[in-house]
Amino acid sequence: MVDAALAQVGKNLNEAMRILGDGQMEPDAGTESRRFSRTSIPGPLQGDGQDVTTILHLVHHLIHEEEDEEDGRDKASQPIQNVGEQGHMALLGHSLAAYISVLDRERLRKLTTRILSDTTLWLCRIFRYDNGSAYFHEDDRDGLVKVCRLAINARYEEYTTEGYAVLSSRQPVIYQSASCRPGLGQHLCNQLGLPLSSLCTVPCNTIFGSQHQMDVALLDKLIKEDTDAGKLPLLLIANAGTPEAGHTDKLSRLKELCDQHGIWLHVEGVNLATLALAQVTSAVMGATRSDSMTLTPGRWLGLPAVTAVTLYRHEDPALSLAAGLTSSQPVEKLRALPLWLSLQYLGHNGIVQKIRHAAALSQHLLLKLKSVTCIRTSDGLEKQISLVEALKMVEDEQNSPVVLFKFSQESNAGGSGGSVDGLCVGEKEVLDTFNRWMGEQLAQLVPASGVDVVELEDEGTCVRFSPLLTAAVLGTQQEDVDEVVQKLLELVPMMSATMNLRQDFREETHRHAPSLTYIEELSWPGLGAVRYESQAEGADESRRKQEQKKINDALLTKLQELDTDIFFSTDPEFVTEENCIFVGMVTDDVDVSELVDTISTLGRDIEESGRLLENMTERVRKGILEAELQLQKANEEKLLEEGMLRQLPVVGSVLNWFSPVESSIKGRTFNLAAGSLDSTDVTYSTKVQAGRTSLQDIPTLSAKRLSGQRLFRRPGAGSDSMSETSSIGPADESSGVESFTMSPNIHPSMSMSQPETAEHAEAYVRPAGLLGNPEQVEAEEERQPEGQEEDLSGR
Repeated sequence: MVDAALAQVGKNLNEAMRILGDGQMEPDAGTESRRFSRTSIPGPLQGDGQDVTTILHLVHHLIHEEEDEEDGRDKASQPIQNVGEQGHMALLGHSLAAYISVLDRERLRKLTTRILSDTTLWLCRIFRYDNGSAYFHEDDRDGLVKVCRLAINARYEEYTTEGYAVLSSRQPVIYQSASCRPGLGQHLCNQLGLPLSSLCTVPCNTIFGSQHQMDVALLDKLIKEDTDAGKLPLLLIANAGTPEAGHTDKLSRLKELCDQHGIWLHVEGVNLATLALAQVTSAVMGATRSDSMTLTPGRWLGLPAVTAVTLYRHEDPALSLAAGLTSSQPVEKLRALPLWLSLQYLGHNGIVQKIRHAAALSQHLLLKLKSVTCIRTSDGLEKQISLVEALKMVEDEQNSPVVLFKFSQESNAGGSGGSVDGLCVGEKEVLDTFNRWMGEQLAQLVPASGVDVVELEDEGTCVRFSPLLTAAVLGTQQEDVDEVVQKLLELVPMMSATMNLRQDFREETHRHAPSLTYIEELSWPGLGAVRYESQAEGADESRRKQEQKKINDALLTKLQELDTDIFFSTDPEFVTEENCIFVGMVTDDVDVSELVDTISTLGRDIEESGRLLENMTERVRKGILEAELQLQKANEEKLLEEGMLRQLPVVGSVLNWFSPVESSIKGRTFNLAAGSLDSTDVTYSTKVQAGRTSLQDIPTLSAKRLSGQRLFRRPGAGSDSMSETSSIGPADESSGVESFTMSPNIHPSMSMSQPETAEHAEAYVRPAGLLGNPEQVEAEEERQPEGQEEDLSGR
């Protein structure tokens, strides 16, 4: 017979997950308005109670509130945990724990003892840890704190009575690897009340072996030195899968050393999950002999809100109770309930299958990466090693669930269209930048893969694939790994070409000095950075910077409007230089010379356009003053010539009827180019403005590239990609607007409707898309477009 309360708990959990998952049930209008009013700002508790459905909808809105406000954001970059049926069992465990806690004491004691015993037995058998006990804790570091306290109680017999006073006689020493989690040793000392001098960090191998494995010989030397100094070596923290690289320490040798000096050996790391598999490497198998090890089955199996577990061996239950590893409170034993339910739901085969699936994903990616050029995997990131150690490392790597890879220009034999001589200085920083960009791109393009970027001390920036920590959560499949490799095949040629062309870009920029300045920015993942320098003379520093910012902002806008695949960006947040234009990744068919020429020409055109506008403003102001004086003078002459009577409204009309007077006052036209007033005699005599040319008749720069070819591409290079990526089609050609490539040698052919001398030239304002050099500007100013003459006649 099923308990009605238990059935109701399961029913409520299913309903809550359904509402939080899709939010299909909508509350009434009054509840909805009250819900939204509460999410804006914190407020007082509602006077009337609310039902469960309303509260769950409020939680649903709080979870998805940011997504509702930013609908345009790419949701693919925010992978959400895949909560499957096993996840529901873990969540059910938290609900049942609250229900079980209200049972009578005797029934609660029996139930919690059974749950704790079952879970401990299952975990010890799955992970090959015989005769072990288990401590369940929320913080994955808390188990290490408890076993260290147990080691203190075991080594200092009077610690239970004398406390920390006994530590002053022989200071305890805790050893940790340099590859341990950052801050782990400091947290341990803070929780135990030990000084930081009790923490000893053991360096990793520097000559032979993995650079992420603890140096056993140096550890032995440090232990002997501490013993001779009157200190007590207490505990050693080893790794079965370092946090960054996933490497395993020599656990068998470390265990022998710890037994020799009476040191407690604690092991942690992601590679401990492989103990559940049928085939386990000898390095990881050494963890089964350790005094304690911390497991995180929640992350390995995709179980939300499941505690970490520390398995340990100790024969004295009193010391375990004093260290906090066991508790006499039955309620605390309920921490194991979610894991107890989840392990039963998955079964032994299901647990092994999930771990095997993650390990298979790693091996599949490692095999695929072997054939990708310019990509180095974890086996190529090590220094010189002996033959025996090499064989062991090959065995570990082939079975390691963590894959590290990075882009390396050294693997590229030659390159197309560029040189790498200039990358000797700061080459490592540039490679780190490119690898960081590659990892971020892969994480964004294939979010289900779970790849991330790690910073290693010697290898630099690498991309890490650790499916044991992400596959069960994100639901990673083999198709996702294949997609990662496919994206790599697209990104690597672009990165290699960009690396090769960086020096060419630097040299071309120096060739255009002083108008262009190359900015050495090693943290920018792209071709490089450049700044257009204003050629104005005599301006103060603040005025010059303002003018420089204005020109470079306009230049960036012009470059972004060009028909090209190259990405242009403004100053990133991490860059100290200001008013720069950053050029992104390029392909190997890019003409760097044409690219830099275009940047220089566009910048010069923008600067001269701004200078022309300033001059025109001054001319217009002076012209207006002159026009006012001439119009005033013309009115006075008209008054003297016609007399006062003709100015009267009625009398003037009668006089003009009997005796018409032909006015000698001529119209005026304002020449914007010259800033002067000219007569309109020619206009009224020919009934047309001289040199008038409509804006539609102004020719644009002719294109010097094939149809469908984007800017900055060398002819004959990358024709296939150009045909696929081209956005120029018949519709664009019929629109009458042509794309063009700016070059210093290109001069648009000018045609005017009527010839006109320079003295009577009328200015016009060039369209925003029409570019040219100073000679073109001078030629264009000799034309007279329609709509820019003003009849300044006083009539």
